[in-house]
Amino acid sequence: MADINVAELQPVGEFGSKAWCEACAEYGVQMLEDGDLPADTAWGFTEIYTHAPARLLEGGREMSAYYLMVKDGRITGGDGAPEECKALPGFHIAMPWASICNQSRTKYGREGQMRRSAQEKVMFQQIEEYVGRTNPLGLGGGPKHVWPREVGMALGKGMEEGGGLHNIAASLQTSSPEFADLPTTDMAVPDFEAMTEEQKRRFLALLGI
Repeated sequence: MADINVAELQPVGEFGSKAWCEACAEYGVQMLEDGDLPADTAWGFTEIYTHAPARLLEGGREMSAYYLMVKDGRITGGDGAPEECKALPGFHIAMPWASICNQSRTKYGREGQMRRSAQEKVMFQQIEEYVGRTNPLGLGGGPKHVWPREVGMALGKGMEEGGGLHNIAASLQTSSPEFADLPTTDMAVPDFEAMTEEQKRRFLALLGI
């Protein structure tokens, strides 16, 4: 199958929306199919976005999430987070929607990924200090992340040149109104310390705190 031209992709929906999740899964499946995965690969990927705005759950949608699954020689994916997929070794997270939504539109390579992660760590620390309790978002825990080499290569192909699943997902994402007036870093991570008291309270509510 031909390589995906990220520059030609158009946004399809907000982060965590059904349209965005389905599109991310579709491209992820394509990339895994194009990868040279061993026949016995058993691997799952689920991202669940908790406390998502009600508009993203319209139409009876149970959760904001998408998945990729490699099992029994088949590669599948789509909206949601099936238990069958979550039971496989792989990458499984559940994060507050607002904690990663805005910065997920930022395109980057490995250096940018590390910078984003460092800025998110600062944001989480500032939230901890503000609310006065440890890990108020309940981050961490869960099974160890497993990234088989062939899976990582398939989903990260071309990442330094603007490709890879993250940059595809970023290209498919439209902006969300909750972040329109919030201060952010150069990687679009919400800058908690720079927010006004009203903005901090609003952001904490978005996070489910």
